[in-house]
Amino acid sequence: MGGVRLRSQSRGIALAVLALLMVVLVAAPLRAADRARLEAFLEVTGFGVALDSIALSASGAPEMLGLSASDFGQGWTTLAEEVFDTDRMREMGLSILEQALDDEMLGHAAEFYASDLGQRLVAVENAAHLHEDAAAKRAEGETLLAQMPQDRVEVLRAMNAAVDSAGTGVQAVQEIQVRFLLAASYAGVLESEIDEGMLRALLAEGEDELRESLRASALASAAYTYQSLPIEDLRAYVAALEHPTMARVYELMNAVQYEIMANRFEVLAARMRGLTPAQEL
Repeated sequence: MGGVRLRSQSRGIALAVLALLMVVLVAAPLRAADRARLEAFLEVTGFGVALDSIALSASGAPEMLGLSASDFGQGWTTLAEEVFDTDRMREMGLSILEQALDDEMLGHAAEFYASDLGQRLVAVENAAHLHEDAAAKRAEGETLLAQMPQDRVEVLRAMNAAVDSAGTGVQAVQEIQVRFLLAASYAGVLESEIDEGMLRALLAEGEDELRESLRASALASAAYTYQSLPIEDLRAYVAALEHPTMARVYELMNAVQYEIMANRFEVLAARMRGLTPAQEL
């Protein structure tokens, strides 16, 4: 594996594998929603801000190589901003949703998030998505959890389970790591080539640890995000998320986020080679 050190990425959005995305696309109805309605969907549900926040995950790329952003020189920030351009990511998201989001799913989700409760939820979720200090956010969330009544903790756990009802988060994170590291290897960013089979086996060994890390991170993130909302609102949110149609919406939105993240990490890896001489790695 050369100098590569794998790091578990547990930054809250939610991370689906491309296979899941393709299943969703194949199952999509023939009549696609029009672009204007989809753009409105991004705004009313807050999914557009969620896509924008993918840019914050770029800081984790050097960590997956056992490095830091400073190892790639002054051009790192510029490169990350170019690759994780928010307009580009929104366009990618809209293009996929245009093919996969049917009228029932769009209408159901939009109606809920346009409600008073939905807009309160979107407001706190948008603010949390764009909070750049992930470590500080998690620390505050963990502090809140330690002081929180158990019934509220259980509601947050139920909420997180409903958001990823298909249970694809762990596989999605692993797939993003594989695609990024292989792309970095092919681009010559690493000193030695990576064997895909060995990489997947290594990630599989840490799967249980990753799953627990993601659960803990998601719970702390939920505690931070929804701290201002009463438990009655959270219970109502869980009920809404558990509706079969909403579950389909979230399965699709998760898949879209994961695919865009994996795609952007692959592009980033291919362009990291020009930032620093290989011998410095």
